Amino acid sequence: MELWELFSTFFIIGFVSFGGGYAMIPVIGSEVSQHGWMTTQQFTDVIAISGMSPGPITTNSATLVGYSTAGLAGAISSALGILLPAIIVIIVIATFFSKLNHYPIIQSMFYGLRPIVTSLILFAAISFAISNHMIAMNFSWHTISLLLVFGLSLFALLKLRWHPAYVLILSGLVGVVFYS
Repeated sequence: MELWELFSTFFIIGFVSFGGGYAMIPVIGSEVSQHGWMTTQQFTDVIAISGMSPGPITTNSATLVGYSTAGLAGAISSALGILLPAIIVIIVIATFFSKLNHYPIIQSMFYGLRPIVTSLILFAAISFAISNHMIAMNFSWHTISLLLVFGLSLFALLKLRWHPAYVLILSGLVGVVFYS
């Protein structure tokens, strides 16, 4: 029963979520919490690992949630659940996209979806910041240090144009030094 629940939950998420992996994180997080599969901290760790691992973050996170919940069978069930909708939708879209893409209404629809995708990604970032106590009313050393790592990482990505892998590695090393 649990395998079916994992599969069907991720299948539905795969069909109703738009905007790519990071936009799907709030939906996955909500379902994981609602089903009691993980704590918020465990899910945050899953997202961190999924984001650093090769492959799509949604597939990685679904696989890790499934594995944590029901072992290897859960990982396979969750991965299939999240992947099948994308495969089905891409086949359908590929069939009709070239025939419909030139219509202004279709172009307008895709243009109109951009802001919601951005807001979903921003929502995921703010949710993670709150759950990791980066946004808090009390400014302890821990909160200030997390905000400092965030700010410096953002600066390195935007202004210095460092490769994200370098920023991830350096942030991980800073974490070892400051939080061990």
